[in-house]
Amino acid sequence: MVRTLMMGSNGHDARVGSTVAAVRCSSYDEADVQEAVDRGLALLGGAKSFVVPGERILLKPNLLLGRTPERAVTTHPSVFRAVAHSLQQAGVAISYGDSPGFGKPQTAAHRSGLFDIAQEMSLELADFTHGETVSFPDGHQNKQFTIARGVLSADGLISLPKMKSHGLTRITGAIKNQFGCIPGTLKAEFHARLPMAELFSQMLVDLNLFLKPRLFIMDGIVAMEGNGPQSGTPCPMNVLLFSSDPVALDATVCKLIHLDPSLVLPIQYGVEFGLGTIRNIEWVGDPIESFVNPSFDVNRSALSTTERLGRPSRMARRFVVPRPFIRPEKCTRCGTCVSVCPVDPKAVEFRGSGRTQPPVHDYQHCIRCYCCQELCPEGAIEVSTPLLGRLIHHR
Repeated sequence: MVRTLMMGSNGHDARVGSTVAAVRCSSYDEADVQEAVDRGLALLGGAKSFVVPGERILLKPNLLLGRTPERAVTTHPSVFRAVAHSLQQAGVAISYGDSPGFGKPQTAAHRSGLFDIAQEMSLELADFTHGETVSFPDGHQNKQFTIARGVLSADGLISLPKMKSHGLTRITGAIKNQFGCIPGTLKAEFHARLPMAELFSQMLVDLNLFLKPRLFIMDGIVAMEGNGPQSGTPCPMNVLLFSSDPVALDATVCKLIHLDPSLVLPIQYGVEFGLGTIRNIEWVGDPIESFVNPSFDVNRSALSTTERLGRPSRMARRFVVPRPFIRPEKCTRCGTCVSVCPVDPKAVEFRGSGRTQPPVHDYQHCIRCYCCQELCPEGAIEVSTPLLGRLIHHR
């Protein structure tokens, strides 16, 4: 079971710093990526610091949706291949998988380019369709999860997140990548049950505390900025990041893109709940300053989807809190936003008969989970702050 681990991220001592390795890699050429992965692992003590020969290790890439690699939506196949090769050299059996936000795991694996590599390397696609309910009495916000069987059957988990901006949590990185360990439509249920970003972020940290991933290797060779995590713009960052501490790794991402980590609730609760640290981080490898991109397009405003608003009133939610909106000129009326909206009645719906016009949001029902923005295949949905919210926070 995946919770029997060597170097998990549970119970971090805040007095002790964590190590993050940053390795320059400016292309997805397979040889270049393999060299960078091997160097990053060596900086942390080598692959055998995280696995034991004979174990069954699960690789958890980001397969948000079935998108081709150049879109920068998913973990790049070259990174996936290089990590799998290094682990096979360490003597472990490897499976892989993720539960995409929309569609089947097999479809996402095919379209992202990972399936062909897995076939070539004899890697099994793990079961991310069916789940088992497990208790987690040590959880701070969540005492029970339904976890994909493919995760629970592994001896250990190595996470391969993608560096991207995100509508709800500002960035999606090491901590959030484990949300895909919850199968299928159950992820939408979490959004409906935990409508406040504060509670959702606490759940993400509890999930990591339960799963205890051994190592995080982030694909930041080409990141995504702007309207992420699916409809943003590819942005070369030329870096692979390695750490056993997801909090320190995500805080490092914040450093690279000039984002205050105190604005990222998964980081803040990661510190508070003992998942990791943002203090005394030791950066090894290439100079961390050489990767800084202050023009990276990410939400840096004081008013945010992740602000600690308590439980906002209906008036505040309607006129102050950022909300999704549809650009009609981009909308193809495919109905994905309606399908993925987790609330009942739907907060976004077609009006009238047929699909002659784009769907319309009902902000009285909208819980600001931004699932519609995250999964819109055309990038037609964005997040903006209403005028009153901008005036209050002097934007």
